[in-house]
Amino acid sequence: MQQDILVNWSPQETRVAVVELGAVQELHLERTLERGLVGNVYLGKVARVLPGMQSAFIDIGLDKAAFLHVADVWQKHAEGEAAAARTGQPLVPIEKQVFEGRALMVQVIKDPMGTKGARLSTQISIAGRHLVFLPQDDHIGVSQKIPLEQRDALRQRLQALVGPAGGGFILRTNAEDSSDEELQDDIAYLRKTWARIKEASVRLPPASLLHQDLTLLQRVLRDLVGETTQSIRIDSQEQFAKLEAFGREFMPKAAERLQLYKGERPIFDLYAVDEEIAKALGRRVDLKSGGYLIIDQTEALTTVDVNTGAYVGARNFEDTIFKTNLEAAQAIARQLRLRNLGGIIIADFIDMARVDHQEAVLSEFRKQLARDRVKTSSGGFSSLGLLEMTRKRTRDSLAHMLCEPCPSCHGKGIVKTPRSVAYDILREILREARQFNPREFRVVAGSAVIDMLQDEESQHLAGLSDFIAKPISLQVESGMGPEQYDIVLI
Repeated sequence: MQQDILVNWSPQETRVAVVELGAVQELHLERTLERGLVGNVYLGKVARVLPGMQSAFIDIGLDKAAFLHVADVWQKHAEGEAAAARTGQPLVPIEKQVFEGRALMVQVIKDPMGTKGARLSTQISIAGRHLVFLPQDDHIGVSQKIPLEQRDALRQRLQALVGPAGGGFILRTNAEDSSDEELQDDIAYLRKTWARIKEASVRLPPASLLHQDLTLLQRVLRDLVGETTQSIRIDSQEQFAKLEAFGREFMPKAAERLQLYKGERPIFDLYAVDEEIAKALGRRVDLKSGGYLIIDQTEALTTVDVNTGAYVGARNFEDTIFKTNLEAAQAIARQLRLRNLGGIIIADFIDMARVDHQEAVLSEFRKQLARDRVKTSSGGFSSLGLLEMTRKRTRDSLAHMLCEPCPSCHGKGIVKTPRSVAYDILREILREARQFNPREFRVVAGSAVIDMLQDEESQHLAGLSDFIAKPISLQVESGMGPEQYDIVLI
């Protein structure tokens, strides 16, 4: 199935849409201010060793010194020593392993929080699409989530691909069905990345960043591109050039599909992506037949209720139910990807009396789930017509990323954050500036959104004003709700 990837870039956030059969199937979002440090590799400098706490403070160039505990100091063990370490033998004291002023390669394993600095480890791991590379080890491992009976065969296969060059590798859960070519590409990428880190550690002074975890744009090439991908269209010339350079070095096959989008219309307007985002934040999903889904996301699980609605097009009631359920099976699989819903999911299909109808709906549902790059597992129908399934949690759902609990209803509903609304406003101004030529744009919105535009987003607002060569003024309207705004052309 042919696939296109659209990338909408702005200084404040990157948005990626995966399109198949002319419809948006997946949405990915990354905000510049919300990127964490986990995975980053630094050349740190030991600032202080605390034997009493068996820890050390490491300067990695941040405002606060980072924290390294003795349990996170990597040591190369012989086989017997490794076994002893696993059985709880005492660790070598930290004061015998590190000393003040020493340069140390470290990786962030926990972001700084409040008054606490980042937590570090000296064991470096680099994540790829299918593998995790442990350059200091020689161990070949397989994810514990892969069935036990498959692990030995996968381990031997990976060992053969790794060859005499060595290095430790762990096969990730999503690599269970990967081809040898895909794994070889991943091994080459990871080794090249490690070579760059080592080269930078010799060239750069202490407290320098050696390697940063991939941005969403770079992960598009690593994680989203497949054999069916026709094009990756990017609407920023600067980011296109950067991604092309990255792709040529690490993923030349994926880089061949890169295209610079130069159209007048915003790139997401090509497939009405913003409309799809708005629909994906709602509970109700209308089906073409007249039926509809009701999707409720809770802390423990997600429920999907299928309803016939206004659909009465079939010859009899049994056929009406069957056709509604068949269409719902396709729509549910798409919504799981679009909203990035994970964990336990229960779909309440309309009860079907005929076994062949149940099997046809279940077959169609599994066929659609097979297109999902995230690991899924589904059972059959229960006696109540319920279908239980699981989908691996890979990141926050779309609703959690874009919305926050509504202060007006004490968490019973959700609204977009002021930053999300501010970004909607910036996009709307850019869209209208291409169609109209007013003297000034005036934004009328609630105080939280106006405060965001005046304070944290003032630089982006000023940059947009310079780009469209028009002044943008702000006006608070206390009666407006958190998602309401108006753009007045003066």
